[in-house]
This record gives sequence, structure tokens and C-alpha cells, in this order.
Amino acid sequence: MTTPNQAPGTSNGDAQRHLEESLASVREALTGLRFGTVALTVHEGRVVQIDVTEKKRLKPS
Repeated sequence: MTTPNQAPGTSNGDAQRHLEESLASVREALTGLRFGTVALTVHEGRVVQIDVTEKKRLKPS
């Protein structure tokens, strides 16, 4: 049986492992990011894509 936050067709162990991997990927995307955005794409309760947009600030001349 699936829990409310678990994608259908996955076991608790698989869902937990995917969650840990997703959190590690988000942590990696945030490392060193000073200005920008991190967007997650989720399908059927699973993170399937992480988009990082970084803004570079230029000093005025």
C-alpha cells in the first residue's frame, strides 16, 4: 500500500531512497549559488528535474 506522499507503484524503501537522492541533488544545486533560482519538476510525487538559473552580478564601471 502507498502512503499519501508516495508515488503509486513504489515501495516505502524506494520512495525513501528517491527522496534522499532528491534532497542531495537539491543541496548540490544550492551549493555556491549566491543569486538565482532552483526549480523542481515533480511528476507523480517524484522529483524528475532540477533547473538552476544563476544570475551573475557585474560591478558598475
